[in-house]
Amino acid sequence: MTELTDFGTAVLVVSAVLFLALAGMRVADRLAVPYAAIFLLGAVALGELLPAAERLLSIREVERIAVVALIVILFHGGLHIGLGSFRRSAGPILALGVFSTFATAGLVALVARYALGFGWVEAGLVGAAIAPTDPAVTFSVFGARELRGRAGLILEGESAVNDPVGIALMVGMIEFATESGSGGFSIVVGEFVRQMAVGLAVGGASAYALLPVARRVRLTSASLYPIRVLAAAGIVYGLATVAGGSGFLAVFVAGVLLGDAALPRKGEIESFHASLAGLAEIAVFVALGLSIGLGDLWELRVWEDGLALALALTLLARPLAVLPLLLPVRLRWNERLFIVWGGLKGAVPILLGALAVIAGVEGAERLYGIVFVVVLVSVLVQGASLPWGARRLRLPFVRVDHDLAEVLEFVVREEAPSCGRRVAELPLAERAWLSAVIRDGRPLVLHDDLVLAAGDRVHVYSQPDAAPALRRIFEGRPT
Repeated sequence: MTELTDFGTAVLVVSAVLFLALAGMRVADRLAVPYAAIFLLGAVALGELLPAAERLLSIREVERIAVVALIVILFHGGLHIGLGSFRRSAGPILALGVFSTFATAGLVALVARYALGFGWVEAGLVGAAIAPTDPAVTFSVFGARELRGRAGLILEGESAVNDPVGIALMVGMIEFATESGSGGFSIVVGEFVRQMAVGLAVGGASAYALLPVARRVRLTSASLYPIRVLAAAGIVYGLATVAGGSGFLAVFVAGVLLGDAALPRKGEIESFHASLAGLAEIAVFVALGLSIGLGDLWELRVWEDGLALALALTLLARPLAVLPLLLPVRLRWNERLFIVWGGLKGAVPILLGALAVIAGVEGAERLYGIVFVVVLVSVLVQGASLPWGARRLRLPFVRVDHDLAEVLEFVVREEAPSCGRRVAELPLAERAWLSAVIRDGRPLVLHDDLVLAAGDRVHVYSQPDAAPALRRIFEGRPT
């Protein structure tokens, strides 16, 4: 009975934390701050009230929770963006994801070395740790809002692409710190090239291998289709990681390639993964908040250095690293400024700090504390100011209610624009998906080359207010 009681207590605590976290999302909406801020601060407060809570998770366990959460968040982010949207902004996304991450890390390292008196190795480690932006925070901020133009898409794409760059930098710096500095730069370059190449290859190949399976192999229940896609995301990450590449990049690439593809139960898949990404965000930031206490931060004396680096990163390093890369891009100046300010930090920098602790790098605990302070400032200050900044820059940054999405059914008519056209040619909005096509009472295998015929019954997953436009497409009449 003791085992059952202990397990019941654990279930009670975890469920209560999740329940309160969901309620905290409403508080975050009212305060106009990212959900991550509420989860992180709530977990820190819990650790202060219940000191035993700080010992529930080791750094290694926090690192593993962060990895699993980021797999889910990045895959959902790829699905949300889709290949069509990514193509329109691939240049600036890749430029910021790669070159600005290296530049930011270098500039932060210089500030740490000459302004704060860090050693070169410690400065390089902290620069590599806090250079990447974070998809967990970025996707959560933009997932509930819509920013017209390319600025929001570029920020989302950058936060996903720069993860393998940050990991490569950190792995190189860790090996440099633990192996007496032999071959440091070549290690970083080699790690970066291998992770990017293998991650791209595995992500692309896996997505194209999954498409025919998802379209032709039917499952026994509609509720199983999203689970199959989730399992595929885990396989993609595992394959890329085992092959020595970036599993994070691989799952993001796979998500992007599948985002615009015609798949059975596409609406249910998107809805399931959106919910799962929300759960992953809660899990990772609660775990991060429990990984260190306020007393530890005071004891390590990291508040001053953390605040100084947060200011240097936000006001100096990111503008210098990002603005020159955005000059050739066709953007208005208010969009460029918004991208500079919107480089949010979160789970990825703390994950990189955890890697240094696990590797036994000298002074890693202090490094972890500094990174935590930088992330806390970024989430609370930058994240909370994004809606205000968008208004000041006269950018439309409005909340979008996705809760009312539903499956709409139409019957294709001969005079409709969709009759005789391929699925890939349908002028559907980016957030509308063809979920099923039924002909003569039998569902057809859904793929991009499927040609619609008069009398086909189509199921489209979209917002109800899109019904008039969709009716014109499939039935040729507005009402």
